[in-house]
Amino acid sequence: MAYSDDHIALAAEYALGTLDANERALVETMMIVDPGFLEMVEAWDRKLTPLHQMVAPVEPPADLWDKIKVAAGLSEGQSPIVLPEVHADRPTFEHAAVHEPRSYVGAPEPVIEDRPVPVAAEDEYEPVVKPESARPARSSQASRIYGTLMTAVAAGLAAIIVLQVRRPELLPEALRVKPKVQLVEVKAPAPQLPAQLVAVLQSGASEPAFILTVDTLSRTYTVRRVGAPPQHDKSYELWIVSAKLGAPRSLGIIGTQDFTSRSVLTSYDADIVNNATYAVTVEPQGGSPTGAPTSQPLWAGKLFESTLPGPSKP
Repeated sequence: MAYSDDHIALAAEYALGTLDANERALVETMMIVDPGFLEMVEAWDRKLTPLHQMVAPVEPPADLWDKIKVAAGLSEGQSPIVLPEVHADRPTFEHAAVHEPRSYVGAPEPVIEDRPVPVAAEDEYEPVVKPESARPARSSQASRIYGTLMTAVAAGLAAIIVLQVRRPELLPEALRVKPKVQLVEVKAPAPQLPAQLVAVLQSGASEPAFILTVDTLSRTYTVRRVGAPPQHDKSYELWIVSAKLGAPRSLGIIGTQDFTSRSVLTSYDADIVNNATYAVTVEPQGGSPTGAPTSQPLWAGKLFESTLPGPSKP
């Protein structure tokens, strides 16, 4: 699966640990549902893990912490908090007095008397203002130092990644990406033995005249003369007959020996070879001069499988 630049950046930042909580949750979900994305994150992790070997520990200056406290406004003691004073002669809040009802039947409802509640004057209370020196100030110098450091780290990471991809030989052995080797076993199909096709060329139910054998792998035929009488001034010629070919096609003359083999079937389609009819005619010595049979076929037959195709034996 092809991943966009955003996917690649997410994987790299996840390996660096610079993502926020929501982005990390998104990446971890994608790692669960997408094995290819998980492999990309693991590849980034393998690339970036050796980077700590390039960074030597740096001891901060002894006065750095004092400078940070001064910049943050924490070097001086804070002013005490001043609370407003409460004077004894100032009026206090009093609850309204309630007259208890009499216990006899038909007594009137209790009467609540409203008394004025004294309120202090607005100018009697002064707000406490925190001294300006006690407010922490953000250190711009520390921000610049941090930004410069992170820029240098990012530039170093980019340079290492480019070298790992294009010129890994320039990096030390510890920083080179280790190739991931995965062995895959591929089982090759067992070779098949060619099926042997056989046809008995005869006339009706009479004794077979010839036996024709065809090797489907080499497209070689072999004719064995069985019951056909020998010819002295004539020749037997073998023909292949198929509706796809139109007219019969000569496969050559049959020799005077008991077996005749020729590799002339390679120019024919396998379907034609398997389903054609094979016939033998008596022609002038040396074969038909016209390329077509000059007499009626005396013997004919069709091919049949004599062996089943199967895996070869060692």
